[in-house]
Amino acid sequence: MEVPAVNQSHSQPPQETWAEQSHYRNPAMPSLSCPAPPHHYPNLTPDQQRAAFSVTTVNHMTVPRPPSLYWDPSQQSHPDAFRAVPEITNMSAQGMPQKSYSLPTSPVSKLESRYGLDPQLLPSVVQVIKEDKMQWEGKVFASESKSSVPPLSSTLCTLEDRGNATPRYVRCTTYSFPVEAPSAQKSHLPLGAIVCPLARPPRGERDVPACEAGDCVKGCVHCGAFMSPAMSWQDCGQRFYCPFCDKLTEVPWQSYQPTNQGRRVDWGKKPELSLGSYEILEKQTGKAAVLLLAIDVSAAAMRTGQLDHICQRICSQLQALNGPDETDQSDLEVGLMTYDSRIHLYNLSPALSRPHMMVITDCEELELPVLDGLLVPLKDCRHIIERVLSEIALFDPELEDRSISQELPVSAGLKILQAAGSPGKLLIFHSSAVSEGANQKSSSGFLSSSKAKSIFQGPDSSTSLVKECVSQGCCVHIFVFSHQEVGGAWPGHIAFLTGGGLFCYRSLQSEMEHECFQADLSRCVNMQMGFKVQLRVFISKEMHISGCYGSIIAGSDSCCVAMAALDWRTALAFEFTHNKSLDEARGVAIQFVLSYSNSAGEKRTRIHTVILSASHQLLDTFRSSQAETLLTFYCKKMYSLALESSLQSLREELQTEVTEMLTCFRKHSCSTSASPGQLVLPQFLKAVPVYINSLRKSEVLLPGLRSSVHQRLQLRSLIVSMDTLSTASQFYPLILPLSVSADNANMPSLGEAVRCSASSLDPGGLYLICCPLALLLWVGSCAPPHALLQLFNTNSFSYLTSGEIKLPVLETSLSINTRALIHSLQSSAAVTLQLKLVREGDSCEESLQRLLVEDKSPNGGASYADFLFHLHVNVLRLIV
Repeated sequence: MEVPAVNQSHSQPPQETWAEQSHYRNPAMPSLSCPAPPHHYPNLTPDQQRAAFSVTTVNHMTVPRPPSLYWDPSQQSHPDAFRAVPEITNMSAQGMPQKSYSLPTSPVSKLESRYGLDPQLLPSVVQVIKEDKMQWEGKVFASESKSSVPPLSSTLCTLEDRGNATPRYVRCTTYSFPVEAPSAQKSHLPLGAIVCPLARPPRGERDVPACEAGDCVKGCVHCGAFMSPAMSWQDCGQRFYCPFCDKLTEVPWQSYQPTNQGRRVDWGKKPELSLGSYEILEKQTGKAAVLLLAIDVSAAAMRTGQLDHICQRICSQLQALNGPDETDQSDLEVGLMTYDSRIHLYNLSPALSRPHMMVITDCEELELPVLDGLLVPLKDCRHIIERVLSEIALFDPELEDRSISQELPVSAGLKILQAAGSPGKLLIFHSSAVSEGANQKSSSGFLSSSKAKSIFQGPDSSTSLVKECVSQGCCVHIFVFSHQEVGGAWPGHIAFLTGGGLFCYRSLQSEMEHECFQADLSRCVNMQMGFKVQLRVFISKEMHISGCYGSIIAGSDSCCVAMAALDWRTALAFEFTHNKSLDEARGVAIQFVLSYSNSAGEKRTRIHTVILSASHQLLDTFRSSQAETLLTFYCKKMYSLALESSLQSLREELQTEVTEMLTCFRKHSCSTSASPGQLVLPQFLKAVPVYINSLRKSEVLLPGLRSSVHQRLQLRSLIVSMDTLSTASQFYPLILPLSVSADNANMPSLGEAVRCSASSLDPGGLYLICCPLALLLWVGSCAPPHALLQLFNTNSFSYLTSGEIKLPVLETSLSINTRALIHSLQSSAAVTLQLKLVREGDSCEESLQRLLVEDKSPNGGASYADFLFHLHVNVLRLIV
């Protein structure tokens, strides 16, 4: 999503590390070409440099000859290793093998890597996804206790709960924890879990079963953990052992059942005994969630001329909520207020002949004059609200423009919800320039500051306001229509930290902007959410929780997290550390307990439990890891730590962790000997280097002059709450080739995706590039005229204009299939994506370059091939 650019500084970017300093010349992207710098490795001795590579000359450029990369069929005894196998020609006097490396044959590949590595021979994310689909698509994965590595999040298969929460809800960085703490530290493989508590299963897959609170077998009375298959029964079912506190609990006689072979005889009838995920319906109920609307009516907002359209869209949405028939009338309570430098409240009681407006001028100490009529069921007040909305554009604005803090409508809306004792959604429609409050910290000169982390920290006033919203269950969504950009005044801190979102628009003059606003508004209003959320985590007594990462305000207790609202897409990451050695026979049990209220006010408790194995062998730990889960964990952790650590240190930490991880696997888990020139990667972690490199050079961790402060704040807030599937797609976008043949225009398949590199884009083709926050249609300069005619209704490449576009509705197979694919991608996206057309050779190709993560980044990040080469060199240095 585009965010208004602010505070565009022209200072020099921060000094780059070795991974950002690499350069190459990309023939498909001439704007990225630059001369290659001299090669220097201060960390390697001359002998180590000779052991790492020899030097040859290619195209008058001096480059070190790299190891050629391919699968080594001779190493059948070690299926987990991806090897870079060089030719060993002779041994030096010191016994160090001297290697002669074969150079890649592709002229394009020579230029794409500073060191001559052929990118097409490197481990491919596309190939990993394709292989996983071939193995699991259309099949059933049974999630059992101490189960194996699950299918990737992108693979469409049925996940069946057989005592372990399915990876739909919980994915672990490894499914086999090291028994000893020193082994875990030595591996540098984080022990963590990604939990998406309210994830929505696809059609055909069983949803989380629900049971009444009185019918469930009670859990541990000592630590509060809920009943699950992790509990072990003793004394014929009279007691059970809790792995979370290492204590025994007596079973009340009312719920006693005998056991048979270690299981209660009624285990198949009770989800808490047989399933990893279930939900408890509590007896007590709270108040239903409400919908509160706040509209900016300041003088600046009036001048924009957008208020009329905003009010029309709100009316349309309320009509859709109420339904066409009297029997479909909504009981949802709705409130309305407008604001400038004051707050205008409206009594919407149907007993009044006309709505009454109350003006609050003292906004420092907000006090509600009345409560009755501020929140009224929609079926009783829809016509009254429509009348007020139709007259808003006719209001007399204030005589002068005054600074309006975005915190003012949040404070007023929170007061209304607190007085009513209800949770709910607060939708703010802000049309004037966003300004900084008195206590907010300005980000002026941020790009030239040595404390870049300060930009991600919300102002103190916003933080205290968020805590109040969390306590009340107030979820804030802010729609910003301002044209003016104000440095440092970013209104998204409150929105994202309360489970809401920020939606920015340049104007509402075009039809595409109208559709985007309407879709975003509909998504916000209709999104099913849990309110007043509390997430508690239990883990085996030998472990403890050392960190929680996500779109939250971190508290002192990582075992309990509170949130104002939670939707089905939001995921959190938890990190675990050893207290003492694990019991290999029992393994590790982790339980996530989510307490929340749904929109109807029903109080529910959802429990997810996973039981993992424990092993003395580090090889088991590496073999049961997955690259996309590690990426999601590192993304949430690094983006959360950006609040307190410098971006440079975070990038270096990522580099160090991956290097140490691969070194440990090479030294302690590789079952066969490998020469120093061989690059060895675990089977399920082949994609880790490209994922981590993409994360290191993301616009959040490696800012460039092309990224505004607002864009980076927006990106961080959106990405840090993503689940595994969205995170993997964000850092390695899908590039789908569209059929350009005259007789074949089938819908592109996700299995046909190509690598995220400019060399994958054929000038004679059309490609759809998509990730959770971008949707591009790239048109090659040599695309066939008949394909252009079928898709754009023109056969001339020169007639196409780069920029946002709405495809014409044509009755051709290519047009129908492409529009169907775009609609499918839009429906599954968390935000409304505007399709952008990118012509080959146009200046706006920079938006595409940001997504080609295997190439060098426009901000200076290294290419995948160069990053992998440096990993190999550093691993070699640590081994030697």
